[in-house]
Amino acid sequence: MEPLLPNEQRAKAAIMLIWIVMGLQIAAIGSNYLQYNLLKDALGSGSGSVTPGRIMLNDFRQLAISILFLAGYIFSTVTFIKWFRRAYANLHLRVNYLNHSEGWAAGCWFVPILNLYRPIQIMSELYKETDELLLKKKIISKSKYNATYITLWWILWILSGLVGNIFVHFSNSGNSIEALMSNTMGDIIVGLLTIPLGFVTIKVIKDYAAVEPLLALVPEEQPITPAGNPEPFSSSN
Repeated sequence: MEPLLPNEQRAKAAIMLIWIVMGLQIAAIGSNYLQYNLLKDALGSGSGSVTPGRIMLNDFRQLAISILFLAGYIFSTVTFIKWFRRAYANLHLRVNYLNHSEGWAAGCWFVPILNLYRPIQIMSELYKETDELLLKKKIISKSKYNATYITLWWILWILSGLVGNIFVHFSNSGNSIEALMSNTMGDIIVGLLTIPLGFVTIKVIKDYAAVEPLLALVPEEQPITPAGNPEPFSSSN
């Protein structure tokens, strides 16, 4: 029987980086709040509190947090997709036929339109098929499958992306104080949406990582090749 591919460290890395991104997001929200107050002071009666030093400090803080957040977000995205793909690859080793090749667990995130529904299809299949297999083989006695967090995870993911795109599309152009205040408030709102998304994503990873090792107790079955051409992205990395 072919052994499962190691995935525990990938799950831990994905969770750790999500925590880091959430921390950076909270820092970004705080920084944007300070910037909003700075802009409000500048729009006010001119009390003298808006000094060149305060402006320079604000710009440096915003730039530093933006760079750190972008780097953290990229690394977090990569580690999550690597965990997701490996989990689906392991299920392929124990289930006769799944609806998609394991490579689509990574590839679907990068295909426009498809990335609006294919990831949750694969995530739901990952949870459901694993649960049914473990029950069938009597490795667990009670179902552990709960679609609530998976559905909430995807709703928050779509919502945060949608709200972010709306703010980008309708954001005020120009360098007026009013436009900068509006854009800063939009960044704060989008940031607040990503916090619950982070918590739910961690929950989704932890729940599956807790049962994935049990697949090692399931005898391997011969894969069933579907009719027609195989899907792309089919290598196991």
